[in-house]
Amino acid sequence: MEKRVLIIGLGLIGGSLALNIKNTYAEATIVGYDIHNEQLQLAHTLTVVDEIALSLQVGAEQADVIFIAVPVAQAEQIIEELATFSLKSDVIITDVGSTKEQIVKKAELLTEKGWQFIGGHPMAGSHKSGVTAARGHLFENAMYVLTPTEKITEQALNELKALLEGTKANMVVLSPKEHDKLVGVISHFPHIIAASLVHQAEHYQEENELVKQLAAGGFRDITRIASSSPAMWRDILLHNHDSLLHMFDHWLEEMGHVREIIKQKDASKIYDYFVKAKQFRDQLPTRTKGAIPSFYDLYVDVPDYPGIISEVTGYLAEEEISITNIRILETREDIYGVLRLSFQTDDDRKQARVCLEKQSYATFIAD
Repeated sequence: MEKRVLIIGLGLIGGSLALNIKNTYAEATIVGYDIHNEQLQLAHTLTVVDEIALSLQVGAEQADVIFIAVPVAQAEQIIEELATFSLKSDVIITDVGSTKEQIVKKAELLTEKGWQFIGGHPMAGSHKSGVTAARGHLFENAMYVLTPTEKITEQALNELKALLEGTKANMVVLSPKEHDKLVGVISHFPHIIAASLVHQAEHYQEENELVKQLAAGGFRDITRIASSSPAMWRDILLHNHDSLLHMFDHWLEEMGHVREIIKQKDASKIYDYFVKAKQFRDQLPTRTKGAIPSFYDLYVDVPDYPGIISEVTGYLAEEEISITNIRILETREDIYGVLRLSFQTDDDRKQARVCLEKQSYATFIAD
């Protein structure tokens, strides 16, 4: 049956959803809406969407399914606008935000009118943004969380799952509260810690200017997520503040425990602390996408002579392997290699490794 699917927000996630649905459901008409007209026009030019909505109201009122693919603060505003429109009686509305409890509560404006709102969070992303970075396979092997409430019909939930089946994501159904607690642990709180580590380094930079230079290696890697959008993280933390405040209490207890065993110089307990952390970390899935986008890095050991970078990138270019970033490592403690090449997918990294090892370069992947 033909469906009109409205995508509100044509960035990486919205654009990738549009491509995926277009590729898997020929009978679906994908309609795009974005407050940034240049993104909207570009999405149409690139055939990411089939049509451009004349306005949010027109697009929404004609839609069978609506995806709200904008940041969480804007999603609330969109929900308020949708509540003033005359939507189809059987319309299904969902979002892609990384917090759910506050969004779902706001969506009561929709469900009280009989419309079906199902919170959604595809745990996939990229270090690129915008509709030009959109990929139909972005969600493969990713966790895609849906957070229906008791007001949502089984039919609506199954229809949305069917529409998303082509994403090849792992569908998980959670309550909004469960979702926010889980992503708080594995995504939101780690971003706070990364930012805090950077602030601490900046503080010590005032005492010794070598801090910045020495932080160019492993420290820069473990704090990468601190470079994420400040506006986005401001809104996420405000939305998930209840869960995060509980986590702060546990974290302070954890740090107090570590501080105490270090203060006591208890070698056995310090060793056990790192053993348990290593054991749990080593059991984490390696091929499943999580809440934080993966970094597909390849370390390459190369001699330092003029032209070496162009030589390495030249071999990759010959095999049409795209690099998203390249960096010369000055501090390499616990890291093999002089160059760090970053790729968009694990497959790209594997192809690059084969390519460079054929040219007798030693390559390494950090576990």
